[in-house]
Amino acid sequence: MNPTLRTGSLTLRLLETGDASALHRQVNDWSVVRMLSQLPFPYPRELADAWIADTRKRSQQGDAYHFAIMRDDILLGCVGLVTDHRSRSASLGYWLGRDHWGQGIATQAAGRAARWALTTLPIDRVIADVALDNPASAAVLRRLGFSETGVASKSFLSRGGEHPVTQYVGTRDTLTTSDAEADTHDVAHDEAPASAPPRRTLLVVAAALIDEKQRVLLAKRPEGKPLAGLWEFPGGKVEPEESPEQALVREFREELGVELSTACTAPFTFVSQDCGRFHLLMPLYLCRRWRGTPMPREGQELAWVEAGRLDAYPMPAPDKPIIPLLRELL
Repeated sequence: MNPTLRTGSLTLRLLETGDASALHRQVNDWSVVRMLSQLPFPYPRELADAWIADTRKRSQQGDAYHFAIMRDDILLGCVGLVTDHRSRSASLGYWLGRDHWGQGIATQAAGRAARWALTTLPIDRVIADVALDNPASAAVLRRLGFSETGVASKSFLSRGGEHPVTQYVGTRDTLTTSDAEADTHDVAHDEAPASAPPRRTLLVVAAALIDEKQRVLLAKRPEGKPLAGLWEFPGGKVEPEESPEQALVREFREELGVELSTACTAPFTFVSQDCGRFHLLMPLYLCRRWRGTPMPREGQELAWVEAGRLDAYPMPAPDKPIIPLLRELL
């Protein structure tokens, strides 16, 4: 079976080998991949080719169908269904590239795929699970008529461990939205309404200090502070009158008692993440030379950690995508 499904301006078709570059470009984004349990980060380019080949094989076998979500010949994301013939169910999953959020696309594509599955495949229900910190995806399922059935724990490869998920189920009786009704979904019914007030952007700067043994300095947030008990790369908020480099020098002097020179710091990567009440933008610098010995001047605990062991230290979500990049560097 090689179905091509249409809903409004979208076409859902089986993935093709030529989709690999576009798929890799869209999904190799921490804000996307962190919500997908079976994908690593960074997502290797060659893995896109292998995954597409596997999806085509599985569709021929009749146990899974993964569709490219297309509009005007542009790949926006993917929606997939994996069948379990014994339980007469299919597991639904979907993702969109970040540039395509907030346009009703997830609701249209997921709804079209789920209704097709219930109509065409030998199943009685569609199930799905959503990371607990992914309210936008949960809203899509509720809007389509899925019901919450419980909370469980699931291993997320990108996050390096177990993470709570909310479980959902939809049946022919509950998924009543027709294709015509789904086509009328606009921004007002989308997972991230464009009319919502904009969140302020919080600029925070951090640095990975690397010693002669190629270890990275982490700081544990002390009791009484937000996110207490989590480890992070030292740094802090950039004040209005400061540049990121000036803030980095000040924060390391105040928190660790060490002197940094901007000439000895190099921009490495950055994190851009929606944190709910605000949007976080965090440039990360590398530094191999400084004056003084880092000391915990604000009650924090310090640890010099080998790159291969960074996963063992629980971190706030914005710091996690930095770990594989440091491992690759060191």
